[in-house]
Amino acid sequence: MLESASLFSSLMTQTNGHPHVMAYYFKQWQGFDMPFHRHDATEIMYTIQGYCEVEIQTRPSHTEKVALKKGEFIIINANVPHRLIVDAANPCRMLNVEFRFTSNKGVFPSIQQLAAEDKLLISLLESEAPYLVLRDGDEVYHIMKSLVLELDKAANRSDLMVQLLITQLLIRIARLWRETLNSGELQSERYVKISMEYLHQNYDRDIQVKDIAGAVNLHPGYLQRIFKSLTGQTLMAYLTVIRMEKAKMLLLETDVPISEICDYIGVGSRQYFHMLFKDYTGLTPTDFRKSMHAEKRNYPERS
Repeated sequence: MLESASLFSSLMTQTNGHPHVMAYYFKQWQGFDMPFHRHDATEIMYTIQGYCEVEIQTRPSHTEKVALKKGEFIIINANVPHRLIVDAANPCRMLNVEFRFTSNKGVFPSIQQLAAEDKLLISLLESEAPYLVLRDGDEVYHIMKSLVLELDKAANRSDLMVQLLITQLLIRIARLWRETLNSGELQSERYVKISMEYLHQNYDRDIQVKDIAGAVNLHPGYLQRIFKSLTGQTLMAYLTVIRMEKAKMLLLETDVPISEICDYIGVGSRQYFHMLFKDYTGLTPTDFRKSMHAEKRNYPERS
């Protein structure tokens, strides 16, 4: 059973607590399939290089899979079961920081006091989500790296600097989260949009799913899933629609020989083009051109 439905426990905004880093590390992962696990610390997993997948159990018997590529990170709430998956052929270098909220010490303001002064921070802390995925413009990474380097100083470490850095990290994440929400575009929708643009620009070439996935830097299987989920079509089915619509335009508006149209739209075989076109329109390319031209001639011109 999951112990919390929100990204952070609401208790942290009601007590004089402050974030305390429990663990932090750089790690190069390759060919790794982690079992599901949970811990009582909120975790930030930042992808420095490569590609990985994270599975999160958001409800009993329900898991969600998130793909992370360079410059993206995930925040997972404490006690939420999750696991990391890294393909052997695609290594992934990550920076992880785990923290929980403890009793406030020293002169640094509590998280409650800070949240009272920053509406975006309080919105992040009260977010009703077991995890968040965001894309960074390097600012979050640099703050995380500075935090880790300060923590590594051991005896020479400044606890005040640590508190400043982790507070800065949370505030920056809160702003980035709000910017993402205001954009009105989910990450998966952005991947699908870029994939569509790639297909419209390259339909005349021999395209495979791996080429499209490479253009958006995602695993082919994951891209296939989100594309089908959001459009109701596979990538190849969408490409076929583009090609057939281009073929219709060429047949109707140009004198390009039918034998050459397959080359214009990236279909290598004339026979295969004829089969695709008839499946799509119910007519052969020749019959389509004749019928459309006949329709044009019979359509009365406006005076």
